[in-house]
Amino acid sequence: MDFFQSIASLLQSSAAEAALWGFATSLALCVLIVVSKGWHGHLSLDAVQGVQKFHSTPTPRVGGLPIMLSITLAWAEAPQEVRDVLGPVLLASLPAFIFGLAEDITKRVGVMQRLLATMASGLLAWWITDYSLSRVDIVGVDWILRFKVISVIFTAFAVGGIANSINIIDGFNGLASTMSALAFIGIGVIAWQVGDRALAGAALILCSCVWGFFWVNWPLGKIFLGDGGSYAIGFALAWLGVELVERNPSVTAFSVLLICVHPVTEVLFSIFRRRVKKLHLGHPDRLHFHSLVKQRYVRRWFDSMSLRSKNSVTGLLLGLPTFSAIWYASQTYHSVAWSVMGFVGFSLGFVTLYVRMVSFRWRSPIGFLFSKPR
Repeated sequence: MDFFQSIASLLQSSAAEAALWGFATSLALCVLIVVSKGWHGHLSLDAVQGVQKFHSTPTPRVGGLPIMLSITLAWAEAPQEVRDVLGPVLLASLPAFIFGLAEDITKRVGVMQRLLATMASGLLAWWITDYSLSRVDIVGVDWILRFKVISVIFTAFAVGGIANSINIIDGFNGLASTMSALAFIGIGVIAWQVGDRALAGAALILCSCVWGFFWVNWPLGKIFLGDGGSYAIGFALAWLGVELVERNPSVTAFSVLLICVHPVTEVLFSIFRRRVKKLHLGHPDRLHFHSLVKQRYVRRWFDSMSLRSKNSVTGLLLGLPTFSAIWYASQTYHSVAWSVMGFVGFSLGFVTLYVRMVSFRWRSPIGFLFSKPR
């Protein structure tokens, strides 16, 4: 089925009404948080000082709360088969969400604690659904994943990694929400194409709830996703990916990686460059891909714009390319070889642009990765 036909069919599915409820609720609750920040701002506002702070006005950073509440309402309105998929995701996301929200409010929850919470969400999801990755379409690794204990541990690590990657790219208005909304659509389209209507409906609902948040976050930056939102969305995205692969043998695991290629490549490359520089893996800096794009290009191309507008342009500029990744994944989800080539191609493109920004010239990404640091 054609990519756009699949989207049109998904929008007309039995989950569409629940998705509309989710969108409207998310939008309304986000607006409510913004207009009521005088009451809760002492707890919810994000300060403007910090290495990774790009905004100039204290802003509520509890966008995860309206998203979670809207998902709950949409779950109640969804058809039973969709509820059966979405319910465990919603319940299992609570550790990741709660620890992230605690950091949003107290600013005292460490990176490792939040990462462990997302992994706990993965373990809880496995306990509820009995799903864990039994294959990743890599010779040798798939044999090891036949052992249940290893499969469950591997799944928890993978889920934690994806959730953390969404948190890492959450730097500008609309970036994480655009990328994750498109990624949910990508998973939904593939699920629809292989006949998994329940999973497709759950993906549509999750997308709609994120999309409701998007219109308050972008372009004016009136509310931020926060750690609670980014970890919860990241977990949900990762877990739908796990279920897509486990429920549908014709779908290669690399298609899910391809859908999440931006945050996955960002987090892997961040680990690499911090190890090269001998920095702590949780060390904040302004050398993330999105930070460099703003510094090198957006500030120059849109010099007359306000700081808020530049942040929003950067977010959308980097969020929209996920569309090309989900389109490619929808065409190649049945082929390991084509999905691998797509993932490698997108990743090398990412690293090539990164190298260009830090070196101020075009260089081979392979040569850069293996060159000795100066």
